[in-house]
Amino acid sequence: MDGNYKFYSYTSSAARIDEILNQPTGQFEEKDNFPDRDKLTYTNGVYGKCTAIFVDIRDSSGLTEKHKRPALAKIYRSFISEMVAVLNSSRLVREVNIVGDCVWAVYSTPLQSDIDDLFTLVCTANTLKKLLNAKLIKKELTPLKLGIGVDYGRALMIKAGYSGSGINDVIYMGDVVNRAAHLANKAGRRYRDSIWVGSWFAENLNEHNTKILSSSYETGLSKVYKCDAVVSPMDEWIDENFS
Repeated sequence: MDGNYKFYSYTSSAARIDEILNQPTGQFEEKDNFPDRDKLTYTNGVYGKCTAIFVDIRDSSGLTEKHKRPALAKIYRSFISEMVAVLNSSRLVREVNIVGDCVWAVYSTPLQSDIDDLFTLVCTANTLKKLLNAKLIKKELTPLKLGIGVDYGRALMIKAGYSGSGINDVIYMGDVVNRAAHLANKAGRRYRDSIWVGSWFAENLNEHNTKILSSSYETGLSKVYKCDAVVSPMDEWIDENFS
């Protein structure tokens, strides 16, 4: 969001801090589903069931060594444009964010079947990597390596910002978001699988999807599940058109 200049007063700042810290805790509800953004105020919040997905470019510093700024802009714009399109294509989506070279999203997942729907979405994101790379190679640009992290759990959804300034955003806080980010950071490095899934997400998948994953114990992450799965119709179309 654009900044808009306002004079800073430390006495007003102290009063605003008191107002926030003195709010009653009972206004934070526990629900299975997240509400619409416009239902949030600066004094309430919702603790809901969700899935977080992070998609991060591996070795982005290497891209800056190989390409000049106009080429880099094309690579990043292509990745961000189409990864946002994929992550935003689920009826469960609540939030899609771009942070540097990472695209991440939060989804309301109150039902166990929702987890399988999002696993298909994750595999679509992984297949998009193949499509992007086919296009990049054709333009003699460096293909991308991605790390995709996924987990399920509860997160606190709140509205935060400078009241009265118009500068605010919805924030999702909780272990599920942190775990998904850490999983994405580890995935796709060297010869590792591109998709890393947390145990809570994996244990709620149906039998077919569970068989796609392999498991291992990772330092700092405990038990994780991995795969490099793709969506077959999309994968076959890419082979037919870009081989």
